[in-house]
Amino acid sequence: MNIKLIAIGKTDDSNLQQLIDRYLKRLSHYVKFELELLPDLKNAKHLSEAEQKEKEGELLLGKLQATDFLWLLDENGKSYSSLGFADELQKKMNAGTKTLVFFIGGPYGFSPAVYAKAQGKLALSQLTFSHQMVRLFFIEQLYRAFTILKNEPYHHQ
Repeated sequence: MNIKLIAIGKTDDSNLQQLIDRYLKRLSHYVKFELELLPDLKNAKHLSEAEQKEKEGELLLGKLQATDFLWLLDENGKSYSSLGFADELQKKMNAGTKTLVFFIGGPYGFSPAVYAKAQGKLALSQLTFSHQMVRLFFIEQLYRAFTILKNEPYHHQ
C-alpha cells in the first residue's frame, strides 16, 4: 500500500520541518509514503471563504487518481486511539487498498466537492492546531501505527 498526505502551503518553521523530516525517514522503513505540499492560493485574501475552499478543493481533487481511497483530516471526523488507527490501516491493507490519500485542507476546511469525494474523515483531536503542526502530528501517528502493527516497542500502553 502507498500512503500520501497532501496539504496546502509549505512548512515555514525550520524546527517543525526538521521534526517532520525525522518522522518521514522513520516511516520510510514501513511504507511508501509521500508528502505533497500544494502552493498557497494567490490573492487568497481577496477571495470569499467559499471561493477559497472551492479553489483549494480543485487543487486537492486534481491530485487524486480514480482508485485512491480518500480520508480527510477533519475536526468533525472520527477519532481513534493509536491502536484503533493502526487497526484501520491494517484493514485498508487487508482490503487491497493500493493508495490511501489523506488531505489537510486550508484554513476554512474543505469544499462540498471534496467532502463528496471523501470515503472517510479522521479527527486527530478536538483541539485546534495549525495546519503545519497537523502534518507533524499525523506523520508521527502514522509512524506509531506501523510500529504497533510490527509489534515494536515505540508505543507504550
